[in-house]
Amino acid sequence: MKVDVIIPTYKPNDTFCLLLQKLQEQTFLIHRVLILNTEESLWKEAEKQYGVGRYLAKLPCPYELYHISKEEFDHGGTRLFGAGKSEADVLLFMTQDAVPADKFLVEKLAQGLEEEGTAAAYARQLPKEDCSIVERYTRQFNYPEVSRRKGKEDISALGIKTFFCSDVCAAYRRSIFESLGGFENPVIFNEDMFFAAKAIQAGYYVYYAAEAKVVHSHNYTMGQQFHRNFDLAVSQKQHPEIFEAVSSEAEGMRLVISTVKYLFRIGKPHLIVQLGMQCVGKYAGYFMGKRYQKLSRKKILRYTMNREYWAKLWGTM
Repeated sequence: MKVDVIIPTYKPNDTFCLLLQKLQEQTFLIHRVLILNTEESLWKEAEKQYGVGRYLAKLPCPYELYHISKEEFDHGGTRLFGAGKSEADVLLFMTQDAVPADKFLVEKLAQGLEEEGTAAAYARQLPKEDCSIVERYTRQFNYPEVSRRKGKEDISALGIKTFFCSDVCAAYRRSIFESLGGFENPVIFNEDMFFAAKAIQAGYYVYYAAEAKVVHSHNYTMGQQFHRNFDLAVSQKQHPEIFEAVSSEAEGMRLVISTVKYLFRIGKPHLIVQLGMQCVGKYAGYFMGKRYQKLSRKKILRYTMNREYWAKLWGTM
């Protein structure tokens, strides 16, 4: 089984260099690494500051570097471009800030795809050292210690979680990926989840590989949560065939209640204020995103994280 690693980059930094270093140590021999970089000038700056080219040169496999403009970038389209450059059996997509936690990451993801009918396998995300307590618990909630293979029969029990998959680090069986048309393009957000839903509805499975681990987390501000959840809600509004059948709001409330209980359990109820601020940002963004069709273009561009998507959608900024 050949595995190509495909990584979109934008302003790559020392974390990306650490990712490349960890790929050098993998027990599973990677076939190729494909870097899809946004803005060549920013790559040259990273070369000067962090020496990213030196880390690429040390990979035990060939690599290819492609440059695109910021206007060309798309969450689905850019990854599709990378997939089109690969001839491997497995397409392993990662983000530039997802650092393999150990040398078994690729091996465990490949094993997760071995069972017939499994379209994708995604990794467990562990919090970084500087991760806040609230976000640390969110990682634990969304990425538990036990692996699970999810299919159509799990929708009644898992709801929206059935379709959960994350291109922070996820491997796709190429044959199934291509037969289902790959990722949506253009797409504002959630290309991974849309594909997972499409695969599951077609009778395939998505595997959560808890033993495949990457270190990845963010301490988002309330404003960042707003913008992120605005785009999330827009993506859901555009796919009623998925999200009208299962409720994402119910899963969000379950996380909030579980986090509150956890903060009391560890003796830090004062952090509920921080949690509350995050929830305000998330809900406000989600509320506006669900109603994006009633908003002016000016407001949409103010609320979104992805102005380039709207430029493609409207034909002009």
